[in-house]
Amino acid sequence: MLESNLHIKLPIHETFQSTVQGEGYWSGTLVDFIRLAGCPVHCPWCDTGYSEGGKDLPNVQRSIVELLTELKSPRVVISGGEPFIHKNLPLLVKTLLEVGKQVSIETSGSHWQEVAGETWITLSPKEHVNPKYPVQEKFWSRANEIKLVISTGEEVNFYRKGLVSNPNIPVFLQPEWSDRFRAIPIILQLLQQNPGYRLSLQTHKLIGVQ
Repeated sequence: MLESNLHIKLPIHETFQSTVQGEGYWSGTLVDFIRLAGCPVHCPWCDTGYSEGGKDLPNVQRSIVELLTELKSPRVVISGGEPFIHKNLPLLVKTLLEVGKQVSIETSGSHWQEVAGETWITLSPKEHVNPKYPVQEKFWSRANEIKLVISTGEEVNFYRKGLVSNPNIPVFLQPEWSDRFRAIPIILQLLQQNPGYRLSLQTHKLIGVQ
């Protein structure tokens, strides 16, 4: 590990430690979160606050070494915002792996960078929300899991081509939280049509943790 790399800074929205992953494949496992600041996609349901652009949201430049001193859990989840817009993301990932952490990244797939092969990538595409930010093709084969936020039920058909391009990637259907009581019955129907898919509930919100 290069000492100089530890002093490289990234824009941080927030960090929190010793929580549980609430979504997807690793749901229920102990994790730390590093939320990088900024996202161009502007999903209307964004629970981090970037639906309107996020100009007034927290954005603090912090060094990699500062972030390392906070870590408590075996797995670190890098989310946003959109992590892949940041040029120093691969370096952050590399450093976390070097200190023995497992690393996950949550992304819309709208921007691509190469990251270490050990990195778990959760692809949660938002192209149906904002067509200006399509999923970069490489993500359909590189992702370790796909998480679709379901509101109308049309999302599965929208991404059908990408979903069938690699049938070995697990697919999770997650109800859009603010409309979950309407979305859950839709997901149950989708599971009948796609029995290999799985339901993902935002467990952290159900149990009241960050």
